[in-house]
Amino acid sequence: MPFVESPVSGAIVRSMSSIFRLSESQLGTASIPRYLGVTMLEMVMVLAVIAVLALIALPSFGPRIIRQQIVSALPLADIAKTPVALLWATTQTFPADNAAAGLPPAEKIVNTYISAVAVNNGAIDITFGNSANALIKGKLLTLRPAVVTDAPIVPVTWVCGSANVPGGMTVMGENRTNIPVNYLPLSCLP
Repeated sequence: MPFVESPVSGAIVRSMSSIFRLSESQLGTASIPRYLGVTMLEMVMVLAVIAVLALIALPSFGPRIIRQQIVSALPLADIAKTPVALLWATTQTFPADNAAAGLPPAEKIVNTYISAVAVNNGAIDITFGNSANALIKGKLLTLRPAVVTDAPIVPVTWVCGSANVPGGMTVMGENRTNIPVNYLPLSCLP
């Protein structure tokens, strides 16, 4: 039986055309509009694009997370910085180890990401462990004291890893940093 337009069906078509913003020429006078929703294929395509973008962005988060762990762990070294700097100011020498600096054993100075803080001839070696990322677990970051040798009143400056030594200062101690360069914070890079 063919479709016969009644006053009610015409009103429905006109109201639907205003909802979907379709003109009468697009609808025809007696036709019912097509469904204008999103198909399953279109949804899958959108999800695929989002997944590809996420996979592209994901590798950049790894080094950033490791770098953040290193930065958040560095304040623990302040425990060792004070006695090392104080010894330099009073005797112009650096402590050979934790005991000479008046600090507890290295494995007793710990936090979430650090498993030990050791003093080695004035340099502070931070060993990463505990909850640190597996890529830096067991690795060292060294903070070395930089001093003005003929003016002990000048405060000690700390050089992180392979960072440049401030002009007019001499860096002391051995840099034993073995963390890959791409994970080091900017303050520890040359």
